[in-house]
Amino acid sequence: MNVRALVFLLLPVQSVAQGFAGLGTEVEGFAIPQPNPVFDFPTDHGQHNDYRIEWWYLTANLEGPDETPYGLQWTLFRSAMAPSESDDWRSPQLWMGHAAVTTPDAHYVAERLGRGGIGQAGVIADPFEAWIDDWTLRGDWETLQMTASGPDFAYEMALTAEGPLIFHGEGGYSVKSAEGQASYYYSQPFFQIEGVLQLPEGEIPVSGNAWLDREWSSQPLADNQTGWDWFSLSFDDGNKLMGFRLQQTDGNNFTSATWIAPDGQTTPYSNGAFTATPLATNADDVPIRWQVMLPQHGVDVTVAAINENAWMTTSIPYWEGPVTVTGSHEGVGYLEMTGYD
Repeated sequence: MNVRALVFLLLPVQSVAQGFAGLGTEVEGFAIPQPNPVFDFPTDHGQHNDYRIEWWYLTANLEGPDETPYGLQWTLFRSAMAPSESDDWRSPQLWMGHAAVTTPDAHYVAERLGRGGIGQAGVIADPFEAWIDDWTLRGDWETLQMTASGPDFAYEMALTAEGPLIFHGEGGYSVKSAEGQASYYYSQPFFQIEGVLQLPEGEIPVSGNAWLDREWSSQPLADNQTGWDWFSLSFDDGNKLMGFRLQQTDGNNFTSATWIAPDGQTTPYSNGAFTATPLATNADDVPIRWQVMLPQHGVDVTVAAINENAWMTTSIPYWEGPVTVTGSHEGVGYLEMTGYD
């Protein structure tokens, strides 16, 4: 999502007590998102050091030559100890990368950690490049090249955008709680992607569609929010849906959604319009089949994991993997879930 990015893994330890993994912690000295944002591209594709947390988050639904489904993730997170930067080890900017490949039978995960100021990780806006060690995402946002690798996998991918950028919430100002916590949030959900996966069984050419999220904030959650469930769904008729629910300690949820037409026109929906209800769980009691509804567009679908064990065994574990969509609309998508033991 948005919030979904898990930059909380890099937040200072003392902040973890408030909100989910510290994302509800009040901050001083950092900028706070404000309504009615005015974005500046390509500058805003780069990093915003005056905000505490930020991410570049790509997921993809792929198929091999035999129509076997695969999922792919590439993520770079930035977390700041102070709203500044320096060109040496004194940099307060911390970086983390996650990469994964999901098959129907396996889930391969890798993680990288880095420090700003020494060239190990960072983001340049123009020409765009995001990197940590030898993992890279670079191009002009119309076309991108992407690489990552782990102990059991590697991939090289080429992406081409076939639609416009999408701004969530009110023009990119995405509210996350009844108390008004918010982030700046936009996406490019119209990427076509192709390339080669290197897995233990060999090289596999793949192609499909990809979704790239950009988000930054300083306190995106309220202190009573304990986790989230985030859905990015691409329907066969060309429409798309982003929706999330944020879990609260009182047992309620705060929800938000964006309906995306094939031509890129968007309709935002605030709390309550979008619902996601678990239907089944895996052996770890994590929901892996959901009923997702957005009645305003006739959406009543079942979202099911391709691999129910797509657990990210990273510094703080979470679930993320590709899904199928059946019911009123057919398609594929991605699901991320946090806050589950």
